[in-house]
Amino acid sequence: MSIKFHCPHCGKRIDAPDSAGGKWGKCPACHNKVYVPQAESEEDEELKLAPLDETEEERQKRLLAETFQITQSILQERNVPDAGIATSGPSDEISEEKLTEIIVRYLRQMYNGDLDDAQRTVEQIASHRRQSKEVLEQIATSDPPDPELVDIPPHLLSGFIRNLRSRLS
Repeated sequence: MSIKFHCPHCGKRIDAPDSAGGKWGKCPACHNKVYVPQAESEEDEELKLAPLDETEEERQKRLLAETFQITQSILQERNVPDAGIATSGPSDEISEEKLTEIIVRYLRQMYNGDLDDAQRTVEQIASHRRQSKEVLEQIATSDPPDPELVDIPPHLLSGFIRNLRSRLS
């Protein structure tokens, strides 16, 4: 009996003697080095397919559905804040210190991943759009940054500030 297999390089069928199984040889067609697989013995017992774990399958389906729902929710929310900001009208003046505190709170919320809270904070900031842009410019150009923002990596902080500026425009 011989071992029959295909060359991985040229695809030609190769017949090798049983004694070559598990060794390296040369393809007679393309002369590349090929590994000769072990001869299949009839003594190898067949393994029966293990049954699927139904609970694991259900859990994966549930997680995929949940992920899909969350993704859809996030994608729909993405357009809502801009619409809410654009319709908010001007309101009473606020002190620069208070507005700075609110903007710093927003930047911390963004860094900590508190997106729902950050959205509510952005609505407060947007109601003072003109003043907010000035305060935001001061925060962006201050060196060193506000003590509460020191632990936020500079590239993230500037990204959050750019994002807020675009939302206020």
